[in-house]
Amino acid sequence: MRQVRTYKNKEQLWSLTSMSERIVLVAHTNPDGDAVGSLSAMYHFLKQTGKHAVMMVPNAFPGFLSCLDPADNPVRIYREGPQECDRILAGADLIICMDMSGPSRIDEMSDAVFKGSSAKRILIDHHLNPVADPFDIVISDTEVSSTCELLLSLILESEAIEGDINRLNLDCATSIAAGILTDTNNFANSIFPATLERASMLLKRGVDRDALYDSIFCSYSASRMKLMGHLLSEKMAIIQHGKVAFITLDNDDKDRYSYCTGDSEGFVNLPLKIRGVQMSALLTEDDGFVKVSLRSKGSLDVNLFARQYCNGGGHRNASGGRLYMDISETAAYFTASIEDYFKKA
Repeated sequence: MRQVRTYKNKEQLWSLTSMSERIVLVAHTNPDGDAVGSLSAMYHFLKQTGKHAVMMVPNAFPGFLSCLDPADNPVRIYREGPQECDRILAGADLIICMDMSGPSRIDEMSDAVFKGSSAKRILIDHHLNPVADPFDIVISDTEVSSTCELLLSLILESEAIEGDINRLNLDCATSIAAGILTDTNNFANSIFPATLERASMLLKRGVDRDALYDSIFCSYSASRMKLMGHLLSEKMAIIQHGKVAFITLDNDDKDRYSYCTGDSEGFVNLPLKIRGVQMSALLTEDDGFVKVSLRSKGSLDVNLFARQYCNGGGHRNASGGRLYMDISETAAYFTASIEDYFKKA
């Protein structure tokens, strides 16, 4: 079922940006391609319209997304300079939050965004059930592949573009394409008819799809490939009569294979290539919790599973959450949770 939530008018998005002078663009913790892509795309579009903006994320993003980071104004990493970031946020008159369903998605940066600033706040997102209260304008659509796809629709409706993709600068178009490419896992999931139409528009605009694919999917280290092989060989379990698979990634494996931010990107999708597997999970040891990434096929709802068992949520076929337990306990917990979930289903 289509869920479009617009509080006030979408037109106010661009009227508010036109009236603002100190704009900060924010995306979620552990930024992925859609988060960084939507930040970069909005930055380049605002720059095209004569506006200056600062991009900010809570923690570092994977190196393969550095192609989206503008050299003239790099993305600020909150954890690497919280005092400077607090100052920038406190001085903002508009904060646009991209690809995040609410304050909890930016962890320790939340207070600075929602309590330490008097700025107007806009949310542009494609996740289920966004937290609307802290925002002046919420534009949310779940029937799109990504926040980048939603952003492209909004940009096409703006006075600066008026539906003509050729008016859009190529940096913005490339960043949007990156978000769509990554959030669909190279067009393998979360595809709607309009997704392919908009991707075609971006190619016609001049986006170099081959170069973008090479930058994002073909720039991994040898140690990352060895880690992937180790996890598939030694750390993957298949349960629930072959319907569910999960991979456990602990800190020992990270150290052994010189893990860098983003090295596990896409690992959660790998078990879905196994015949009969309908749901996959990646359980990753983090600082004080275990990060849970979930993917599924067809009608199997991992959003519901994430909400009930993993303190999280997301989409029907792509969700995530956190487990506050030792990594050594997660396999047993996950297995028991799956059994309970399938019994109820």
